[in-house]
Amino acid sequence: MEYRSLGRSGLRVSAFSFGAMTFGGTGGFAAVGDTKAAGAKRLVDMCLDAGVNLFDTADVYSQGKSEELLGKALGTRRPRVHIATKFMARTGPGVNDEGASRHHIIDACNASLRRLGTDYIDLYQIHNQDLSVPPEEVSRAFDDLVRAGKVRYIGSSNHSGWTKMRALAISDRLGHARYISQQIQYSLLRREAEDELLPLGVNEGVGALIWGPLASGYLSGKFRRKNDGAHTRLRDGGRLPAVDTERARAIVQAVEKVAKGRKGVSAAQVALNWVVRKASVSSIILGARNAAQLVDNLAASAWSLSDSEIAELDQASALPPRYPYDMHHNFMGHRNMRAPLLPPVDTGIS
Repeated sequence: MEYRSLGRSGLRVSAFSFGAMTFGGTGGFAAVGDTKAAGAKRLVDMCLDAGVNLFDTADVYSQGKSEELLGKALGTRRPRVHIATKFMARTGPGVNDEGASRHHIIDACNASLRRLGTDYIDLYQIHNQDLSVPPEEVSRAFDDLVRAGKVRYIGSSNHSGWTKMRALAISDRLGHARYISQQIQYSLLRREAEDELLPLGVNEGVGALIWGPLASGYLSGKFRRKNDGAHTRLRDGGRLPAVDTERARAIVQAVEKVAKGRKGVSAAQVALNWVVRKASVSSIILGARNAAQLVDNLAASAWSLSDSEIAELDQASALPPRYPYDMHHNFMGHRNMRAPLLPPVDTGIS
């Protein structure tokens, strides 16, 4: 397993991490996964054996059950790993039981600590942006949690570029703890993060934790087979027709072509490998319903795509030019270089 710095911090995380959103299966999360205690421990054990040291969850996943199951699955091994969790969504009936007020941030943190069975959270993340709360209030609450020792690092998830940059500027101005990470959606199917979020990460020292690298499993190719992909988020949620476009099918064909040219490599591994090579990506969050999926996904850490294969997939998945980014790259591209690839890791496997 390769380990990378999480942004411009001293925290080293595994290039592949594990997302526990599949743990619990309650409160509307059954379509995501319904892994119970025994299954959760087995998946955590497999991750630890593979060298994974970062586990991600959120207080809203299965109404807190995900955090409980993750904490119990780790048990006495908790000091060996980094736990990342998130707050933002509604967790109770009260008017202040959601959002990013100081009140909710502190209450949500204390509740997550209890459910996880720990006295500190390695990475505490705001799950979405909240434009109704002054950003200085958010920054102060985070900083107080860090100073109290309840939180070691902070990050954001699903922010726009301008709100992320504003938060960084405020923390710098006030001398508060700074976001070291951004948890964002990024895949061959969803490349919008390349416009602002990933370049921001490169320039501001913010590491990207990637969710959705397989586009809810679509990039594994299983939805091209008639009887596969049943009882999944895409099918059960009715989102498959919107995802299964001509562009998406062309991307899957390109992924499968690359996989076919490499012995013993799955389409899912190719899609994951493409993401892990992109600049400012610190770790890819893997979500698995079962052991077989996890084994296959983790195998992507043992090899690396060539630059030519990356270029082939880049071309197949390219998005139409969008203003003003088309101007940045087409008119003055020599002064606005795209973020480079990370160098491949020498695994000794070809």
